[in-house]
Amino acid sequence: MTFGSLNFVNPFGVWENPGSTAGDFYAVNFEKKAVSGRVILNLGPQHPSTHGVLRVLVELDGEYVARAEPVLGYLHRMHEKMGEVKTPWQFIPNMGRVDYLHPLAWNWAFVGAAEKLAGLTVPERAEYLRVIGCELNRIGSHLLWWGAFVMDLGGFTPILYAFEEREKINDILQIITGSRLTMANFRFGGVCADADERFFRLCAEFIPYLRERLKMYKGLVTDNVILRRRLEGIGPIDVDLCQRYGATGPILRAAGLARDTRKDYPYGVYPKLDFPIPTGPINDSFGRYLVRLAEIETSLSIIEQAIKDIPQGPIIMDKAPKATWKLPAGESYFTVEGARGQIAAHITSDGGKNPYRVKLRAPGFSNLSLFAEAAKGTLLADAIAILGSLDLVIPEIDR
Repeated sequence: MTFGSLNFVNPFGVWENPGSTAGDFYAVNFEKKAVSGRVILNLGPQHPSTHGVLRVLVELDGEYVARAEPVLGYLHRMHEKMGEVKTPWQFIPNMGRVDYLHPLAWNWAFVGAAEKLAGLTVPERAEYLRVIGCELNRIGSHLLWWGAFVMDLGGFTPILYAFEEREKINDILQIITGSRLTMANFRFGGVCADADERFFRLCAEFIPYLRERLKMYKGLVTDNVILRRRLEGIGPIDVDLCQRYGATGPILRAAGLARDTRKDYPYGVYPKLDFPIPTGPINDSFGRYLVRLAEIETSLSIIEQAIKDIPQGPIIMDKAPKATWKLPAGESYFTVEGARGQIAAHITSDGGKNPYRVKLRAPGFSNLSLFAEAAKGTLLADAIAILGSLDLVIPEIDR
């Protein structure tokens, strides 16, 4: 039997090619379960619709998806294991590599867990700077998703607008982070750099600018009859399906459940800020689209309030931990709201120079896991729309 470039020699999934991977073994077993006459199609691991090194095996009955299975393992970098062989200070930059679209949320999860374990108190100004940075980062993530999602459906222009806005956000975040992608400005007990007058001026200019652009996006894309026919009624994901797979974030809120870590497990200065939790009246692909656009407006409102209320003062605690700092023995769990859902870091320490164990909770893993069930019975083109509506970032899933 031939599958791609591999020659399989027996029904137990043993292959001749010594360089074959576990993913190939998975493909053999997937094909063995296929119904005669159906087509097995590979989407990925490198494919325009997957936005990362993700492989989706699809069994097609004509144009309809009879079965779909995501296959991970092509991008695994052992972040959690690195957390056990690095000092806490050395591990901070890893967080920006777990999710390169919302790195500041991952910064906060790990640093927050360490601060909780050590009982560190973060100055109020630093907490406000963390909120502003995280919300700007969230907007950038949602914008890139928006542009890439529409491109999956055949519309090229929106991603050019998305990158234009994202560059403006990166201009702002670069002032306080020194980076434009894998940002890591959080420190144990605060942040590494203060915001200057230019930072606040650019923020104040960007907020009304993006609000006007969102109106343009509504006319150009959201109300476009082609987009709506591609998304409305496609891939409904209800609360029960979300809860069975542990899906959080915009997917769960589009299903109608108003759950948000910033409200449910308050952290930072979020309790001092007034903002709604956008939820969807519809739980299909279009509903998930609408929730994320509504969350952009929510983030703008949060940034506006934070800039207005931010106090003067230090940006890092007195006697902040140095590079040789050791976590006290014990364990802690800290969770934040990322662009894709609930992020969490669980740290266990035995008092040594490195954490004994670091476990990361990535929302994308749960969100991807429900795809097989959500895509079953849909047209292949609709399965691509469902996959795009999940906003997957493979590095955090295959961490």
